Amino acid sequence: MITAWIGSIAFMLIAVLYVLLVLGLPYGEFAMGGKYLVLPRQMRIACGVSVIIQVIAILYVWQAGRVLQIGLPYDKLICYLFAAYLLLNTLMNAFSKSPKERWVMTPLSFITAVCFALTAIHA
Repeated sequence: MITAWIGSIAFMLIAVLYVLLVLGLPYGEFAMGGKYLVLPRQMRIACGVSVIIQVIAILYVWQAGRVLQIGLPYDKLICYLFAAYLLLNTLMNAFSKSPKERWVMTPLSFITAVCFALTAIHA
């Protein structure tokens, strides 16, 4: 299903950004409110946890979209939950003080949310 592929690729881009943030690269303006160029240690740990959750979400959307079958339970429900989370994330990004987060992460999280929702609907 094409929405599973688009959603997973969009989420992979976000995950790659978060990995770069965990490693201490200066892309903090794109995430977590954009307050820091290089995230402090605690925020980098939070980014690391987020990457794990993002990878799990990608596996779920792939399964719901019939790209991959690995026996994850409740794939449709989990996709709806991630879609809701990503819509909330879209709103938070839209009101960020960081222009980079507003203009880059807002549409990226919205596209991902729509893809997760559409994949769940058609699963």
